[in-house]
Amino acid sequence: MAERPNLRAVTVDATAYHGAGADDAQELGCSLAAGVAYLRALTGSELTNSALTNGGLAAADALSQLEFRYAASADQFATIAKLRAARGLWARIAAECGVTGEAAAQRQHAVSSEPMVTARDPWVNMLRTTLACFSAGVGGANAVTVLPFDAALGLPDPFSRRIARNTQSLLIAESHLARVVDPAGGSWYVEELTTALARRAWEVFTGIERAGGLLAALRDGSLAETLAATWSKRERRLATRKEPVLGVSEFANPAEKLPRRAPDTRPAPRGLLPRVRRAAAFEALRDRADAHLAATGTRPSVFLATLGSPASHSARTGFATNLFQAGGLDVPSGGGTPEEVAAAFTRSDTTIACLCGADPTYAEVAEPAARALRAAGATAVLLAGKPGTVTGEQVSGYIYAGCDAVAVLTGLLDELGVRA
Repeated sequence: MAERPNLRAVTVDATAYHGAGADDAQELGCSLAAGVAYLRALTGSELTNSALTNGGLAAADALSQLEFRYAASADQFATIAKLRAARGLWARIAAECGVTGEAAAQRQHAVSSEPMVTARDPWVNMLRTTLACFSAGVGGANAVTVLPFDAALGLPDPFSRRIARNTQSLLIAESHLARVVDPAGGSWYVEELTTALARRAWEVFTGIERAGGLLAALRDGSLAETLAATWSKRERRLATRKEPVLGVSEFANPAEKLPRRAPDTRPAPRGLLPRVRRAAAFEALRDRADAHLAATGTRPSVFLATLGSPASHSARTGFATNLFQAGGLDVPSGGGTPEEVAAAFTRSDTTIACLCGADPTYAEVAEPAARALRAAGATAVLLAGKPGTVTGEQVSGYIYAGCDAVAVLTGLLDELGVRA
């Protein structure tokens, strides 16, 4: 160890918990529990700063063998606070072992978040990973790894690997990230966020310890259940687009041409925890729509019945277009009188329509337009607006900000006969 002072024998990989759906506090708490478990194994018994007769390492030597790996996401301040909180919490544990000073310092390796990388519109991943890299640098990571932007498509190509390698080099050279120690220190917001996160993480850590330690929590499935509950809540935010994924759940392009990559044939990592991805639900819907296009030659679609003047319907037309395209649907449109709307719907070769207009316009023409669409063969007529905006049996559903977009799109694909 003395000959290789920078060599670390053990990695505490907290990205496994992040990849299973843990929030930042849970990721930190689990990393502390894992670190303590490794310390116990390295020292051979209770943690002390003296060599043990059974051949275990002294606590200071054991601490010097650990490196912590954390996920850096595009949530800039959360990543900064997480890395800052992690150092403080680990120093607290080291102090309990009787170790202070440089030996108690946590060595951090930040890796850009794997769950945030998308397969659709992968170019946006360069923005996500750049922000993650910046946050990791500001947060004080000792080392940073940036995932290639095409990592979710297969094996990254030379261009994407080069971009990933150069991201931190450019930030160091042009943004001077390495010139200031703890540049976020002293910011009221960052300090409060760090303190609050540290408190929650310590509660997670002590809860795991009281239950018998990390290994017990993994073996009995309790940790997996806890992380699954956290991920379920986040899935709800993703499904309702309260947490948007640019290029996937928001501003999707169904006609995009994805770069082709060689398949990654390496065996998937195996463990006691699942692996999640933020974009998975929406990308599954896009896959369904693309498979239908490949099989039939036509993309599934929803007809947009634009009611009133362009100025009055453009906001809801844009909203509906954005939502439906997130599921891989085309959005032919037409406006005018109810009869003209029905004629345009017939030409669109679909069986589902969505009314788009302003509330005053709905009051005047929504019902006649819906009846005309039903008469033209529409099996479902949606309305862009809150439930109850228009009452009547002709309107079968509503789309609005905060609706469950995944459920809506799944139902539409089912209605259109698109195979799962």
